[in-house]
Amino acid sequence: MAKIIIVDDDRTTSDLLKMLFELDGFNVVLVSRGNDVLPAAEQHHPDLILMDYHLNDIQGVEVLRRLRQHPTLQHIPIVIGSGMNVEEEVMRAGADHFLIKPYDPDSLTRLMHEIIG
Repeated sequence: MAKIIIVDDDRTTSDLLKMLFELDGFNVVLVSRGNDVLPAAEQHHPDLILMDYHLNDIQGVEVLRRLRQHPTLQHIPIVIGSGMNVEEEVMRAGADHFLIKPYDPDSLTRLMHEIIG
């Protein structure tokens, strides 16, 4: 079963995404703080990370940069989402995909399957 880490400080969004992905057969780990992403990724070895751009403690793009510099985590596909169009910034920082929020559930699960395989 493929594993996804969802990083979002909005509990409602996280819970809805978790339910959506679990119904689609994914194993989901929720992380609410950007500074907790690297330890969670080291512990859970996810197949994909879906992360909000705006987090309470650190910008998602900074977490993305840290992941891309980490020798054992840099290969993980990362999708960044935001209500603002920051696509150019996150793609330059190493994201695999950028999505505008709110997410379309069908498009989102289809993308997750495409990325994970």
